[in-house]
Amino acid sequence: MIKEARLMQEWGSIPKGEGLISKATYFADIQSIYAHPDGLSQDTLMYRVYSTTSGSLLWGQTILEPVLVHGECNMTRGHFHQRRDQDEYYWCQQGEGLLMLMDDTGNCWCEKMKPGSLHPIRGQWAHRCINTGNVPLSVIACWPADAGHDYDLTFPIRIFKEANQIFLKR
Repeated sequence: MIKEARLMQEWGSIPKGEGLISKATYFADIQSIYAHPDGLSQDTLMYRVYSTTSGSLLWGQTILEPVLVHGECNMTRGHFHQRRDQDEYYWCQQGEGLLMLMDDTGNCWCEKMKPGSLHPIRGQWAHRCINTGNVPLSVIACWPADAGHDYDLTFPIRIFKEANQIFLKR
């Protein structure tokens, strides 16, 4: 017997099929992560996440909108894994951005994200995506289902964009 695939993800598209969830995050949901959390409509779409929900490995996609909050680039909330022995992969499908990484000591660095870049993320590293471009940043991820998420953290670096120049602030 030959069956059709339960899930599909064509190049440049979002995943489709059985067992997927979709969650939209609006400015009202994450305004507290920005340096100046005001001046943007509460119902501004910041990013959308699509992900599988079952199995030992999960597959997902995050699409971050090219939004600035008082010059600060749009970003995901960011997290450590609750199980620090669980690694993850990010693959940039579209757009330009940064993958911000931070170890347990607060040491923080960024990797450039561009179409085709692949980013192995160690389980001990907190991580967040930041859209520094002018189009949506699409990032595909694969991670262990039991990794868990710990959102109780603060990254020491912020990313701003002014006159198409990117700069970091501590």
